[in-house]
Amino acid sequence: MVARHAGEGRAATALPRVELARFSTSTPPTGETVSPSVALILQGDVRTVLCKQTLCYRAGEFVVASVDLPVTCAIQATSRQPYLAFEMRLEPSIISELLLATPRAVTERTHVPSLATGTADPDLLDVIGRMARLLDRPQDATALAPLYEREILWRLISSDQGATVRQIGLPDSDVAQLSHAISWIRTHYDQPLRVEELAARSSMSVTSFHRHFRALTQMTPLQYQKHLRLHEARARLLAHPRDVADTGYAVGYESPSQFSREYRRMFGAPPGRHATQLRHPETPTPAQ
Repeated sequence: MVARHAGEGRAATALPRVELARFSTSTPPTGETVSPSVALILQGDVRTVLCKQTLCYRAGEFVVASVDLPVTCAIQATSRQPYLAFEMRLEPSIISELLLATPRAVTERTHVPSLATGTADPDLLDVIGRMARLLDRPQDATALAPLYEREILWRLISSDQGATVRQIGLPDSDVAQLSHAISWIRTHYDQPLRVEELAARSSMSVTSFHRHFRALTQMTPLQYQKHLRLHEARARLLAHPRDVADTGYAVGYESPSQFSREYRRMFGAPPGRHATQLRHPETPTPAQ
């Protein structure tokens, strides 16, 4: 069903918060920001790097994220066996409602991973299959899609990775408190970062904010901002590979040399050369 309805790449569907993904060739490690969501892999392999953590998952497994995270993903696929995935953004308000039926979650305060993988059990596969079939039955979607979405969330909450999902719906969880600061950084990644202001947005002391932010994202606030800046710079350079200095300024760097140095440290090549390699992968890398 996904193969029939998915175009090349990722695309939204008529179902609320549901996207389908299809890639007919392998992709190089590519920076992107994942939002609170779940992705069920139906075909192909994925390697995701979050700071120093590497997760590998394949068909029959799912990955769930509880907060916006800058990651690097590489997909393994072929034209005969394209990568296929069912993806759904996680709605905090629905998770909060479902948590009323799970008393143990109300006092759950331990640090949990913000990115986790697991094997989809038959119940989760069944409800995702029913949700996907609504793509062939749009007349049923209005009535049934909200029910299936709640069941998908319930299956995730009840899974071994449930703690990651439950944190999204807990009003006093680290995810809920830090989401205000993370949202600000994502929107203002090109502006100077003031930790005191971010801590205040999260109703935390500076010390507590640093500790909880790093536990959740595996990065300091400055590292998180740097990942966002460099991923955005990479996307801009793909479109305009010659505008290296302007790109650096646009994403918040005041020094071209610092921009080039940090870009090379993350992606392994200077900005201009890396953009050329991505646009023309057959071009040999000049000797350094």
